[in-house]
Amino acid sequence: MPVLNRLEHRDLYLLLLIRRFEQELLRLFSNGLIDGTTHTCLGQEYVPVALSALLGPDDYVFSNHRGHGHYLARFDDPASLLAEIMGRAGAVCGGVGGSQHIHRGTYFSSGVQGESLPVALGAALHLKRHGGGSLALAYIGDGTFGQGTVYEALNMAALWGAPLVVVVENNHIAQTTPIDRHLSGTIAGRAAAFGLAFHRITTCDVPAIRAGLEPLVRRVRGREEPLVVEFDTVRLGPHSKGDDPRGDDELARLRSRDWCTRYEEDYPDQFGEADAEACAAVDAVVADVLTRSPAPGGAV
Repeated sequence: MPVLNRLEHRDLYLLLLIRRFEQELLRLFSNGLIDGTTHTCLGQEYVPVALSALLGPDDYVFSNHRGHGHYLARFDDPASLLAEIMGRAGAVCGGVGGSQHIHRGTYFSSGVQGESLPVALGAALHLKRHGGGSLALAYIGDGTFGQGTVYEALNMAALWGAPLVVVVENNHIAQTTPIDRHLSGTIAGRAAAFGLAFHRITTCDVPAIRAGLEPLVRRVRGREEPLVVEFDTVRLGPHSKGDDPRGDDELARLRSRDWCTRYEEDYPDQFGEADAEACAAVDAVVADVLTRSPAPGGAV
């Protein structure tokens, strides 16, 4: 297996911050300290971290139900996110959005499958007229291709030349349904059907991902064509908190592809330092948020 490209400390810190944050969420749920539901992105953390350096503050980002990593890669603010999830003071949306429905500046997330893509298209068309080189980026999953709104949005994006990047986090399972039971054909074939530019990524090497995507994203900013990017990735955790039908052998196979194992092997000294920093940050945030009063608009 080839050695990964040199990684900046901040990127490794963000990767591990997201990993430790998600693990802590599952622990808090198991201890009865969080109500409602949540969907972790364990295994997929490198996707938004790789993309974060390619996005500017005026770009729009549309996330989904599995969006904590998208938020943290954009803002590096675990305190306001955890407060939102727990309905405590200091919550980014006053405690009314919870885990799935977040709004901050030009960042939006929704728990409704497929809902974000047509909204992202509308934002992209606005930016085409007034944005001065900005773009809209929408995260969807392989399971979202069961929604008709996805195809309508892709069709209009191609027809109208919207500055839109569609990031498909293909973890090969839609809630609990394997991809070979819910998706015929390929995601590349779907992009081709609309004449959309397409790029598939099979590595977790953050610098290599950025290097490959940078000229493609630049073309989107130049109003040349929308772009569909498929990440062949893995979901290591359950769909939400405990609903995972996959057996031990399958989960072991997926863990063998975990970016975290690769990075620990390739950057042993750098990894330990960044992990200690991320763990300390998450521990401090949890200790702080647990002492806060309920948010005025929250449900807790």
